[in-house]
Amino acid sequence: MAAAAAEGAVAPVAAAMRGVLARAGRAAERSGRAAEEVRVVAIGKTKPVSLLRQLYDAGHRCFGENYVQEFITKAPQLPEDIRWHFVGHLQSNKVKSLVDLQDIRNCLLNIHTFNAAVPNLDMVEGVGNEKIANHLDRAVVSLGREPLKVMVQVNTSGEESKSGIDPSRCVELAKHVKLACPNLIFSGLMTIGMKDYSSTPVNFKTLVNCKLEVCKALGIPTEQFELSMGMSGDFEQAIELGSTNVRVGSTIFGPREYPNQKQNQ
Repeated sequence: MAAAAAEGAVAPVAAAMRGVLARAGRAAERSGRAAEEVRVVAIGKTKPVSLLRQLYDAGHRCFGENYVQEFITKAPQLPEDIRWHFVGHLQSNKVKSLVDLQDIRNCLLNIHTFNAAVPNLDMVEGVGNEKIANHLDRAVVSLGREPLKVMVQVNTSGEESKSGIDPSRCVELAKHVKLACPNLIFSGLMTIGMKDYSSTPVNFKTLVNCKLEVCKALGIPTEQFELSMGMSGDFEQAIELGSTNVRVGSTIFGPREYPNQKQNQ
């Protein structure tokens, strides 16, 4: 999904991305797919804009963030041809700040008001209930934006600390997004699995089963359905099991730093 960096000396993040793309490509081939069928989203959580810019300059165009405030601070400082993904828990009171397109200067000077946003937001990964879906749908239409791609988040691990719909209700929420939210484009399912995959990746398999159920219920061809699963520690395994979208951060940018966690809540 990213162009190769120029020959010669390259930034460490560009070299790291080359390695990730190579590993993702091999995993795709093992699953019987072409490397181009898997998207690598570079997650820049807690990392400075300058580091993201290095990766952009190396040719990558798909980036993601996890916190609304950090997202709408960084995005206006980077080129507009970036395809941004918002990945994470989205609170209903911050929906409009994510999709609103107003004065970028106002965004930088008055970030606390959430009156500005990301015009090149490509997808929201993390719609975990009907309330969020409805808020997003109304925000998109009120702002005159093109329909927004979204993925329904499924809590496949059953952990209370994670957001998302229970697997038993994934068809219900997917149907709501597809049929009752005309300004959203239902694109697939996403999950954040457990950290330790020492044996069978049951969370990924659960999401694959959810995909089959949703495709059958809504008449969606499986080849047109996205699965977002897999991060730095397990993206190859996720791709082998059918992921079309992996979210990789620390393997590209290095360990995350949290100088002030509270400001991102």
